[in-house]
Amino acid sequence: MTIRVLVGIDGLVQRAEIAESSGFDVLDDAAIETVRRRWRFVPARHGGTAIESWVLVPIRFALKEAHEANASR
Repeated sequence: MTIRVLVGIDGLVQRAEIAESSGFDVLDDAAIETVRRRWRFVPARHGGTAIESWVLVPIRFALKEAHEANASR
């Protein structure tokens, strides 16, 4: 999946939207929520001044079998 993110001059996510879905709403929603609440970026610069900019962020999920996840605990 790919998320399109508007990064503000402070490096915070101003907006995030699905550019390419994973095919599963629950994964898309979790990715968007995580990017909005937890991610920080280094803002783009133009002439030394921080500017807002859009960036495409690919997200890859690795799902494990239930017994594998429990065995690693």
